[in-house]
Amino acid sequence: MLTLDEKKQFSEILETLGETLDITETQYNAAVSSYGAVGEWLAKSESPLALYKPIIRPQGSFMLGTMIKPICEEDDLDIDLVCELTGKNSQWTQYDLKQVVGNRLKANEIYKNMLDKEGRRCWTLIYAESANYHMDILPSLVCHGYNTILEKALSDSLQSVNYDSLAIRITDKEQLNYYMDTFAENWMKSNPFGYGGWFYSRASIELRKSILLSDSIKPIPKYQKEKLPLQRIVQILKRHRDMMFNGSDDKPISIIITTLAALAYKKETSVIDALINVVNDMENHIEERYDRNLGKVIKWIANPVNPEENFADKWVEHPQREKNFYKWLNQVKQDVYNITQQRGLHNISNAMRKPFGESAITKTFSILGERNLNLRESGILKMAAGTGILSSSGAVSAASHNFHGND
Repeated sequence: MLTLDEKKQFSEILETLGETLDITETQYNAAVSSYGAVGEWLAKSESPLALYKPIIRPQGSFMLGTMIKPICEEDDLDIDLVCELTGKNSQWTQYDLKQVVGNRLKANEIYKNMLDKEGRRCWTLIYAESANYHMDILPSLVCHGYNTILEKALSDSLQSVNYDSLAIRITDKEQLNYYMDTFAENWMKSNPFGYGGWFYSRASIELRKSILLSDSIKPIPKYQKEKLPLQRIVQILKRHRDMMFNGSDDKPISIIITTLAALAYKKETSVIDALINVVNDMENHIEERYDRNLGKVIKWIANPVNPEENFADKWVEHPQREKNFYKWLNQVKQDVYNITQQRGLHNISNAMRKPFGESAITKTFSILGERNLNLRESGILKMAAGTGILSSSGAVSAASHNFHGND
């Protein structure tokens, strides 16, 4: 069992690790500015989309506040966006809608040169190497008054939101009706903002109600410097996954990690308590259901805002993904246990280097060292008696260190 001082120490370390994994405010603002400019181009009065009031909003980890830097910080950030259109030409199929959005992007010479090949659901804009990000823009349809519904739902208590009212219709060229069906109600349904509402309802804690989904889904959202414990947990778990399966197509996907972590989270305010409890409880939220078409029992991780969707559906077709998920979960449990058995910053740091990466841990403990030096010099820093772990509350004051030679 960890003492209160030890919990505080480990939580501070994990919180600082999360900060090092965060994209910077500069990166964030650059991305927001970039997709804001795309939205303006799509909505200009001469645009064939202008009549349908296009709005671009963030979705996925950018919206949830769980985005992390890639292991190699020079690699691209993947920013997921939704392009909402209110209504459409009655003759447009999914194909037509997607092409109208794509053609409008191609009408701008800058965006034309940035466009990647057309994706299954999205158009992708690849920004210059100096920007280090690409944007996946998902064309979608929303009902009239959707913006009002969205803002009202998310400004009210998230617990009482009718998440289904936030669903949107999207383009997907693998659907059988992609080229033929003009009736949008038959198109594939998605609910990124309903999921966001559900996630934030799981993440919210009494002490920190300032971070709300209603801020995150605005076309121009604010940068979240402070994160809720669940957001930090998801970031830490995703980093561990990336270190273990870097570059593998069969790595555990983020939506599964995020969903299971949110289900396992019990409103702990301590990051270390939350991490320990989450990794030990995630597995209990994976169901087993009998699939009549396959004639066997399969693993089922339900989309919380669309229970008929199974986030683990690809595990049947790609059994290695299921194996890798359980391999990862067992490893993260083992690593968290091993880390929490260490005492002393040096030993804790060494135990974290392999699971989370040399550079991230070096940076984390460098930041902690600077903070501790400042606290020590101000006389605030204390050492928990008998543990050898430095903290800002405890029984024994740490001696001031002036670095002018021998003490």
